[in-house]
Amino acid sequence: MKIFSRTLVVSLFVAPIVYLGISTNAQGPRLESALARSPVSSGVHMARAIRSGQVQLPGRSASLFGPESLTCSPAPCTLPNVQASEGGAPVNESPIATNPTNMAQLLTGGFDFNCSADGGISAGFYASSDGGSTWNKTCLGNLTGYFGAGDPGVGYNRNNVAFVSGINLEASNPSTGSIVFEKSTDNGAVWSAPQVAVKPVFANGLADQGWLQIDTNASSPHVNSLYISTTQFDSAALNSRIAVSHSSDSGNTWTTSVVDPVQKYPAVDQWSDLAIGKDGTVYVTWQRCTANGPAGDCGGTIASMLFSKSTNGGNTWSAPVVMATTRLVPDGCQCAFYGSLPNTAEPVSNIPAIGIDNSTGPHGRNLYAAMYNWTGTQMKVQVVTSANGGTKWSKPVVVSAAVHDQFFPWLSVSSTGTVGVSWLDRRNDSANISYQAFGAFSLTGGTTFTSSQLISTAQSNPANDGFGGTFMGSYTGNAWAGNTLFVSWMDSRSGMNMQNEVGGFVQ
Repeated sequence: MKIFSRTLVVSLFVAPIVYLGISTNAQGPRLESALARSPVSSGVHMARAIRSGQVQLPGRSASLFGPESLTCSPAPCTLPNVQASEGGAPVNESPIATNPTNMAQLLTGGFDFNCSADGGISAGFYASSDGGSTWNKTCLGNLTGYFGAGDPGVGYNRNNVAFVSGINLEASNPSTGSIVFEKSTDNGAVWSAPQVAVKPVFANGLADQGWLQIDTNASSPHVNSLYISTTQFDSAALNSRIAVSHSSDSGNTWTTSVVDPVQKYPAVDQWSDLAIGKDGTVYVTWQRCTANGPAGDCGGTIASMLFSKSTNGGNTWSAPVVMATTRLVPDGCQCAFYGSLPNTAEPVSNIPAIGIDNSTGPHGRNLYAAMYNWTGTQMKVQVVTSANGGTKWSKPVVVSAAVHDQFFPWLSVSSTGTVGVSWLDRRNDSANISYQAFGAFSLTGGTTFTSSQLISTAQSNPANDGFGGTFMGSYTGNAWAGNTLFVSWMDSRSGMNMQNEVGGFVQ
């Protein structure tokens, strides 16, 4: 592997020039200060750096874990862990979706550095037709003249059509990029050619951090509609705003609507998520912060977690409401715009992951959002709840009192109203470095949560992310299939790099 010892220059970010210092260690190249001054997602930065040759992909590892049945009994029980990605080069970021009309079908994805097209950077996707025991692997195609930058999105509609999405950056001008998508009618055996779903709102801007959600509610007037939320940046990443694009014809045409006013740097919008009610109402959440922290970015600052909704299929949006305020973890390495995972140089996001109770149970129509809060000593996962459509939100409820950091939470609600939260947790490492995936549930409308359930069977050290402990992705995922909560996360148990791991819990 080539050893980088010089200082490299990456332009087109918030500051006119951002310096990217790279050194090496046993795990491969280490990005020492790549992200300190830019609010654009770390995946986009890494894709640009690899495409330009400033970072080379690390060595490949073998796939160490063969097929294993993702079943357990009697309930409640923890599912075995299965590696969904192929192994080899690193894979991180791990959304997951279940088919609402066929619970044996699962779809997950990753920022997959095994995808060899255009310099080895793209979104990879893994489909299962046997409940997660085996996986079919593919890479998102790139538009002509573009290269991939990760941010995988996954989903099914009610017609057994699978959809995937990711970022494409323009090769001749990597400051601009769109969200592309593909679809499959045979659960991932064959995919359509990539097509543009979301274009930049700003001229020569970037549609960043796309999140795909599909209306699978049979009673909805917009059933099977596709929605993708994005952070829209201008070409210099000095202006940002949240937008949601929608399609009611299976992706043939798309319409984009902005959700909030333009935020001018140092105010920054980022990290959106979506949920859809059984009446077709679409809910979007995101983070807003001000880059005035100790490191000159959002690390260590108080961020607002915002909420808006659309009652007309995504055409117009309500005025934003603050769900909660949280303190972001400090940027301890001065390398991570939104804060770094303590004891590491890993950038961390704080996506307010939203879910809605579409059941007829006692908490039907409740909205929930999970996020972390930095207490000054650790990152703690918490959940806020709204029982009136998002007008008012509860005080945050801490999901687990266990010590050590908790990060990258995700939330979804089962068809019977059980709230499932999963996250990465360092409680089993006294040094507060390695982590495992945990989960917990609420049967009380988000007012209390069960004891934490250990989901991953091995610890993962962030230093083994394949990039020297500097890039492990931005989010995990979970999704319900009946009474099973499937959980996906970035896992480095191989000791070489991250891979997409799937497990979960059966109630």
